[in-house]
Amino acid sequence: MTTAAAQPGSLEGHGILVTGGGSGIGQGTAQRLVADGATVMICGRTEEKLVAAVDAITGELGADAGARVSHRVCDVTDEAMVAETVAAATALTGTLDGLFACAGGSTGLGPVTSLAYDAWQSTVAVNLHGTFLSIKHGGGVMAEQGSGAIVAMSSIAGTTSHRWFGAYGPAKAGIDMLVKMAADELGASGVRVNCVQPGVVATEIMEAVTQGGEVIDDYLAKMPISRIGEVDDVAGVVRFLLGPESPWITGQSIAIDGGMNLRAGPDYSPFLKHMFSDEAMRGVVPKSE
Repeated sequence: MTTAAAQPGSLEGHGILVTGGGSGIGQGTAQRLVADGATVMICGRTEEKLVAAVDAITGELGADAGARVSHRVCDVTDEAMVAETVAAATALTGTLDGLFACAGGSTGLGPVTSLAYDAWQSTVAVNLHGTFLSIKHGGGVMAEQGSGAIVAMSSIAGTTSHRWFGAYGPAKAGIDMLVKMAADELGASGVRVNCVQPGVVATEIMEAVTQGGEVIDDYLAKMPISRIGEVDDVAGVVRFLLGPESPWITGQSIAIDGGMNLRAGPDYSPFLKHMFSDEAMRGVVPKSE
């Protein structure tokens, strides 16, 4: 629980759960939280990645800080696993002071008229359903204790059209509204709920884009602050929203994208033009003979 003794820059005594913490922004944010004094549990579907993330955090911060980071396997689309993981994270300190619902991803790109339904379902499940379950169970613990902060992972793809992104943008848009609704409901119990909307960030999942080419050039051309984002750019904002420095901020969606949301989404056609015909890219579905 956040206490009056907590000082700006310190998360000492805070218990925090990070979903999707085995790599990328989740791992980097967990490291930032541990460095600032929090006790953090990371979770994800792949134990090997979680173990490697814990080892990396310990290696970076030292054994003393590493003693405050642990892991647990959890598929955020499985409600029983989410409930058990929230309980386990709460047990580490006796309270759940923060939750970063970072787990997400996409299983299919392409024209909406050609998108496989199972790709749509799985993408919505891990992003929107997983975030809902995390807020449902994490928010329930926080409401009972009378305090806490939640940050969800959205994207600029939820507010700016990203052609051929399939279910990812709609799922992230759903997260934005879920956050507003949850913030409105949970505020009476002293619980804050916000989300972040990153642009293109240098992570493993975005390596095919950030390593160079037409798509990243298009991203950069549409950014007032024209550079690829770093994990720390996002981790710093999440840390602020989870910490005692932001006690009167709730229901907000914060873009972390170099200002790209002011202009337009990226053109991903260079990645897809070899997979789909020109007609398919504009929505024409070939008729079966």
